[in-house]
Amino acid sequence: MPFAPVLSALARRAAVLVPSQCALCHAWPAQRLCAACRLQFAAPAARCGSCASPVAPGVDRCGACLREPPPLQGCVAAVDYGYPWAGVIGQFKFQADPGWSATLATLMQAAPGASDLLQQAELVLPVPLAPRRLRERGYNQALLLARALQVGSRLRPGLLLRLHDTDAQSGLGRAARLRNLRGAFALQPLAAGAVQGRRVLLVDDVMTTGATLHAAALALHAAGAAHVDALVMARTPSRYD
Repeated sequence: MPFAPVLSALARRAAVLVPSQCALCHAWPAQRLCAACRLQFAAPAARCGSCASPVAPGVDRCGACLREPPPLQGCVAAVDYGYPWAGVIGQFKFQADPGWSATLATLMQAAPGASDLLQQAELVLPVPLAPRRLRERGYNQALLLARALQVGSRLRPGLLLRLHDTDAQSGLGRAARLRNLRGAFALQPLAAGAVQGRRVLLVDDVMTTGATLHAAALALHAAGAAHVDALVMARTPSRYD
């Protein structure tokens, strides 16, 4: 099926360009997200360069990252995980609406610092879902976002593996999440050398405490990655201890 990827890309592009009703304010005609809602709900904000938590203007790193530098060298988020994005991402992930991927990826690309991370990345890896969750959902939302970022051959799905299902992360603090994720990620054995000395960009939809991205980054560093960054759609406003 040589034309399938081309048709899929055209369909994603059409979903962004074809006028419809704005999903947030219901203005018509508009794209899925109108310009006014982008301006109101996705305005650039000052964020920590290591964990994407909100910080005061002019601050590069939050106190938590200065005290304990994370395994991510850089991290960019497009928006806070709150209204209306919690509902949008819920539709994207849990209500079988993968059509959001192109719109959300556009917001991610426009986030301050995202362009540099995308240009510098030698490999782009979507955070993999646990096998059971992938079967239930039918698609990995992080992979859809990574494809919509249009990074070409640098996208390497399947290179980072999630080895086993983990208990539900909701309601857990950061320390508990890290314990939950211990040993959850590894590199595809026959291709693990691909990250040696490379700059890697992880892509995911939501960063809550950072435990998932940090566990993935630690696995990449263990395999020899020189630099690991992350680009996410949304970041929870507070960082758990």
